[in-house]
Amino acid sequence: MRSRTAWAIALLVSLLGVSGCATNPVTGVQELSLVSTSMEVSTGEEYFLPMQQVGGGLYTVDPALTEYVARVGRKVAAVSDRSLPYEFVVLNNSSPNAWALPGGKIAITRGLLAELDNEAELAAVLGHEVVHAAARHGAQSMQRGVLGQLVMLGATVALKDSDYANYILGAGSIGLQLVNQTYSRDAEREADYYGMKYMHAAGYDTGAAVTLQEKFVALAKHGEANWLEGLFASHPASTERVENNRAALAKFAEGGDLGRSAYEERVADLRAHKAAYEEADRARKILRENPETALKAIDRAIVQEPREPLFYGIKGQALAYQGHYGEAVSAYDAAIERDTGYYGHYLGRGLAH
Repeated sequence: MRSRTAWAIALLVSLLGVSGCATNPVTGVQELSLVSTSMEVSTGEEYFLPMQQVGGGLYTVDPALTEYVARVGRKVAAVSDRSLPYEFVVLNNSSPNAWALPGGKIAITRGLLAELDNEAELAAVLGHEVVHAAARHGAQSMQRGVLGQLVMLGATVALKDSDYANYILGAGSIGLQLVNQTYSRDAEREADYYGMKYMHAAGYDTGAAVTLQEKFVALAKHGEANWLEGLFASHPASTERVENNRAALAKFAEGGDLGRSAYEERVADLRAHKAAYEEADRARKILRENPETALKAIDRAIVQEPREPLFYGIKGQALAYQGHYGEAVSAYDAAIERDTGYYGHYLGRGLAH
């Protein structure tokens, strides 16, 4: 945890002691720049793994799907205006979402992948997030919003060198703010526009950026909680964004690769087990109030998709809530056997013990 203390103090000194203007590599506009590229990259690296854990861990059932997403992401990032150590992961979360940390660390959820129709729409989502990283939107938010918290953090670690406090204040407040922030309307416009530029340069059909936003507007009107709490919390849908993307087609013409069949092939396994994940989501919602019913639901999910470690973790929770601690430990063991990288299974097993 001491590295987190050092990071906080170093960033605080950097923000307070260094100022200047720089040309935005994406827009070409001169703007205030208080955070260096190396600080952006180190911030992304510092919080990427913790934020994966907060987001449900990695989706491990289908490694080929994860590699496919990363390949599309790398294809789009390769034509971006800024060279960064871009990295793309799929999170094991049903809530449709995607986010970017400073320095090019980008995540998309299993839930959002299940809603897209083709590879070009995936490229539109990832291109949008690449722009957030390349255009320094996260760094700008750090400059505007995190400075006050860092002053508090710097004072806290100077007065009381508590590893536990550093963890809560550092990873909790800064990391979550970076991935859950609502970007300004200008930042969203830039991410949409230059994301289409990157799609076009990468050979994708830019019309997918329009259909994607149309889909988001329709879903926003329905007011579905998983969308409102996920993607729309940080990337609000609007008819303005649809019209802006339509206008951008004059600059970045349609006609590239749509990639529908390739996408359908890659997500076929995920969609085939949609009912299992719906059972798991239902089980999770009623765990505390009705663990017996939750256990039945998660057992149905396991029958449908026995490879998914998340299901065994939920089963461990349901058993523990009923006081069946030995069986809960066995369920968590099964989860860890299938995914050694998710902290929640280890925590649950420890509590059950």
